[in-house]
Amino acid sequence: MKTNFQQFEKKIGFHFKNKNLLCQALIHSSYAYENQEEVESDNETLEFLGDSVLGMIIADFLYSTYVESSEGELSKLKSTAGSTSSLCSFAKKIKLDKYILLGKGEQKSGGRKKKTILAGAFEAVIAAIYLDGGLVEARNFLLPFLQSLLKKIKVKDFFINNYKSALQEYFQKENLPAPVYKTITSTGPDHKKNFVVEVLSEGGSLAKAKGHSKKVAEQKAAQKALKSLMGKKIRILTSDTFFLKRKK
Repeated sequence: MKTNFQQFEKKIGFHFKNKNLLCQALIHSSYAYENQEEVESDNETLEFLGDSVLGMIIADFLYSTYVESSEGELSKLKSTAGSTSSLCSFAKKIKLDKYILLGKGEQKSGGRKKKTILAGAFEAVIAAIYLDGGLVEARNFLLPFLQSLLKKIKVKDFFINNYKSALQEYFQKENLPAPVYKTITSTGPDHKKNFVVEVLSEGGSLAKAKGHSKKVAEQKAAQKALKSLMGKKIRILTSDTFFLKRKK
């Protein structure tokens, strides 16, 4: 296996007592499948554990930071902080894409840039740190990422939402039918699809957008529609969420 564990440990600021945990965290299932004689397991079980560890740390951080926020607001913040987009951005900050071990096929199809792979590997790294050093070390590792992501938001001043939900809520308030999403085109091979989605209201087009999945394209289309309706009030937080200041 060709990866520099020592360099990666320096990058994340944590040194493993059990190097096998770090090794497993960096092994994608595609690499494990192509190297069955050399590799016993991939990072999927660590990813499963990491998701729960991540959720608890995020919830604790939000609970203690945004003490005057409602349960609904905290839930939306938690969803944003733990989203694939956010975790992918965290992974890029520590250059995790350079250290993941991928199979040849996944490597050729651009696996190092795939959000799901990067987000999953980040969760696996969190789990590995948790198992090797405990919850405090896992929290110390994750905290700077959370603080950086949410530093724009001031207590009492924010309202956060994802674009599709916000667009639907906007139309509900106006007593209009909910917007409808229609896939216009779907092109490319199965491993590298591109979708163009249009969002419509009462037959009229609000916006069109493209993405590597229907879900991404729909969020982008909703984002465009909301921007045209709400203008500069929207401030982007992640690729699928935004926040805006409450009315005084």
